Amino acid sequence: MGLAATLLSLAGAAYVALPAGTLNSVLARDGDREPTRITAFELRETPVTRGEFRRFLAAHAEWRPGVAPAVFASTGYLQHGLEDTDAPVTEVSWFAAQAYCEAEGGRLPTWYEWEYAAAADATRTDARGDSAWLARILGWYARPATQALPTVGGEANVYGVRDLHGLVWEWVDDFNALLVNADSRSAGDPDRLRFCGAGAIDLQDRQNYAVLMRVALLSSLGAADSTGSLGFRCAREVKR
Repeated sequence: MGLAATLLSLAGAAYVALPAGTLNSVLARDGDREPTRITAFELRETPVTRGEFRRFLAAHAEWRPGVAPAVFASTGYLQHGLEDTDAPVTEVSWFAAQAYCEAEGGRLPTWYEWEYAAAADATRTDARGDSAWLARILGWYARPATQALPTVGGEANVYGVRDLHGLVWEWVDDFNALLVNADSRSAGDPDRLRFCGAGAIDLQDRQNYAVLMRVALLSSLGAADSTGSLGFRCAREVKR
């Protein structure tokens, strides 16, 4: 790790420890409905902010708009500039998000890690059976996309993680592996990736529309893409 990356990793970003456990994921796994085992990990308390990403760019000029190669950051990458605020950074490609996390001594979380953390509310590790809780999450999608994003730091869930819902969508490390379909007639069909709703094919819990929409969005993207509502947070292994 270089000096700039070392300094970034020591900048004081807050990480929360999540214990090992099991997850009944909404994603089908070739007919396997057994719970997925989650190894203990640490997750950033909040999404990466614009101010934090601005400081990253100061130390890593290769990721600045107009400098990063188009293969890693397509049209739309940070197209509206980057003010020094505590609002979550968006318009960032998967490649740039991964580079930031590596500079901070971490990585992007896997889908299962993100889903495991996001299943919790303020008092329960898995609140997904609560229709009222799900309705509150869905209420976020009614907010006009033109509204300015609020700052990070919403209510913490039972693990101490904030803003998993209600603020921005988030990149995950394995976003391009979310479509798992046991039907061999569609396996390997590249046309499935062209449709935003393709992820719905592979969900076990089709009542969990909030997660369905996240899977559908992520499965429609390429790693160089970016949108004005897509941010990220980092994860890392548990320190021993």
